[in-house]
Amino acid sequence: MKVERKCKIVSKEQMGDAVYMVLEAGDMVRTSFRAPGQFVHVKCGEGLLLRRPISVCTCYSDEPSDLLTIVFEVRGEGTDWLARRPVGHSLDVLGLAGNGFTMKEEKAIIVGGGIGIPPMLELAKQLSCEKTVVLGYRDELFLKDEFESYADVVVATEDGSCGTKGTVIDAIKEAGVDGKVIYACGPMPMLKALAEYAEAHDMEAQISLEERMACGIGACLGCICKTKKKDHHTNVNNQRICKDGPVFDAKEVVFS
Repeated sequence: MKVERKCKIVSKEQMGDAVYMVLEAGDMVRTSFRAPGQFVHVKCGEGLLLRRPISVCTCYSDEPSDLLTIVFEVRGEGTDWLARRPVGHSLDVLGLAGNGFTMKEEKAIIVGGGIGIPPMLELAKQLSCEKTVVLGYRDELFLKDEFESYADVVVATEDGSCGTKGTVIDAIKEAGVDGKVIYACGPMPMLKALAEYAEAHDMEAQISLEERMACGIGACLGCICKTKKKDHHTNVNNQRICKDGPVFDAKEVVFS
């Protein structure tokens, strides 16, 4: 059950184009954490009605206050306001929300692309099976060292400045990475390619979809994705990313 808490910013740093924040979150993790891949809904500014959904990078249960980290890029007025909040400022945060990854005890490939990289760190930390992490960057690397604490890391960059030049699929092939389950978060073209790769290699794939959200609780149907599974409320082939996701079985998602 998600809760609303005032969360104090205890540290903040810039990571390339991304902002890395650590928040004191009261009992939020102890109360509402279910699995890696969940997100929080942050109120950004007094004049902005809608909260901003931000994936959780890592979270820790602790007394007297849990800790969670968020990593985000400035994409508009709300995230610009958030990026300018100083250490010590308190944020109005609703969470932890959504359904995360279903962790399997099978050899795993954990894939993150761009701003989809941070939410995969908690999964890399918690998965106890054999695993390889594949990270796709445009250019500047971030969080790579943190992932290396939990698994072997393979890197792809668009310009070839580090690792494989090309996509995460190119890096998987070049490094000979294999597994039984793919867990992924990132841009839709990357997720579509990974879904196709998993199907061709008889692998399971769980993908976390990124989408703008309005209410964040499944009431407004503003963040839907088309799937092969009918929603039991509307009887149509749409699922709510905030409520039914953000993680889905790749075989169920209809890619446009």
